[in-house]
Amino acid sequence: MTHMNPGTLYLVATPIGNLKDITLRALEVLREVDLIAAEDTRNTRKLLSHYNIKTQLISYHDHVELTKAGHLIDELKKGKTIALVSDSGTPLISDPGFNFVRKALEENIEIISIPGPSAFVSGLIVSGFPIDRFQFLGYVSRNPSKRRKEIHSIGDVTYTIVLYESPHRILKTFKDLLDILGNRRIAVMRELTKKFEEHFRGTIKDAIAHFTQKGVRGEFVIVLEGKK
Repeated sequence: MTHMNPGTLYLVATPIGNLKDITLRALEVLREVDLIAAEDTRNTRKLLSHYNIKTQLISYHDHVELTKAGHLIDELKKGKTIALVSDSGTPLISDPGFNFVRKALEENIEIISIPGPSAFVSGLIVSGFPIDRFQFLGYVSRNPSKRRKEIHSIGDVTYTIVLYESPHRILKTFKDLLDILGNRRIAVMRELTKKFEEHFRGTIKDAIAHFTQKGVRGEFVIVLEGKK
């Protein structure tokens, strides 16, 4: 059984798709904390139900972060233990929680990481590109002009680049990558760890043709070769 330190914030990584991809330590922490703050309570409730975990669950997403962070800090000061989880994967990586963590540190609250899955790491290690050094962009901007500026900013990066994208914008992002960076080699991972997981490798033009014909569903990890 994990020893729980009173007044501690635990950052707990959860599965990115397959519910079996969770550590024994993470399950222990989720069972034993006083409260779980979740980005999407519907997704987290499925996980908790699967493992018969009855811990109190509250919503903690972008729209409530500033208002709820203070309340949660107060609970931690009273000695309660809290686990922060994201919709999937490792908290704070392209997910809410940064302001909460920063405020907790300002209040000298102990923070412990419970490591586990991360979509961009899973995508990187199967991409076939060098990963001794890489740059992670997260989600590029939804705004077309800002997105193009962000892509311009990585034009001279010589090491591997990894980013996330949604199905609604994936083809637009592919086209911007092609226009700005040229027809580089690319690896695209879709629905990692889930039933319809797909790995695509080729050039950006190949990716556009493939996903235009096949259609786009699910969440994407894009791994792009650096400038030669």
